[in-house]
Amino acid sequence: MARHNGGRGWYGKVVGAALGVTVLAVGASLWTAQADAVNATSPKATAPARPGSAVKPVAITIAHASDKGARGVNITIDDGPDPVWTPQVLDVLREYGVKATFCMVGTQAQAHPDLVKKVVADGHRLCDHTVSHDTSMDKKSPAYRSQQILGAERMITEASGGVRPMYYRAPGGAFTPDSRKLAASRGMRPLGWNVDTKDFERPGTDTIVATVQQELPNGPTLLFHDAGGDRSQTVAALRRVLPWLKEQGYSFGFPVR
Repeated sequence: MARHNGGRGWYGKVVGAALGVTVLAVGASLWTAQADAVNATSPKATAPARPGSAVKPVAITIAHASDKGARGVNITIDDGPDPVWTPQVLDVLREYGVKATFCMVGTQAQAHPDLVKKVVADGHRLCDHTVSHDTSMDKKSPAYRSQQILGAERMITEASGGVRPMYYRAPGGAFTPDSRKLAASRGMRPLGWNVDTKDFERPGTDTIVATVQQELPNGPTLLFHDAGGDRSQTVAALRRVLPWLKEQGYSFGFPVR
């Protein structure tokens, strides 16, 4: 999600008491399927779910490219899951046969594990968007950043039933070298974006659609939101953007890993 303010973000008020993120040990330190196998309705974990367990490291550079190549686009959805808007976003994606990457906030994943499982069951990928969506985390200590990243990894993995996040997106793009290194060591490729639709600001559906059409030459990774307020404009914009992208000859993929 784009950096909308300099504070802790809209999740900050609920995080401290509810989750106890400080219990995580700080020292814990292009494309495959989300799970080793998916049989009918039960996705399986790619690796043991415990933070600190063995995972395959990935590149620490911030990914933007699509595994579908030059005519590929990546739909990424931030800040959920949300009980009102995530199901509507999933319905639109399903209608157009599009798979997306959902960058989930740990508190939201923990509160709505049924939605996390539904996202995975629909064939989408998971991304760690930290515990509390603190857009100023790059100004804080490495220990705090580790708690935010590892805490969200644990919450999302547990909520999904064992499927790990495959990417890490810093709130507001607040990446640091140490946070990218930590995420990559946990098998989560740092994930950027090329087109910020600014749907978070609710500028109107027409404006969101126009932003995608005008800024798509900047690169293939598009940023939308399914939480943080009324996302009806986002849902309406996706319903127009997805068929338009297909008409332009684009394929939908995932970010490279």
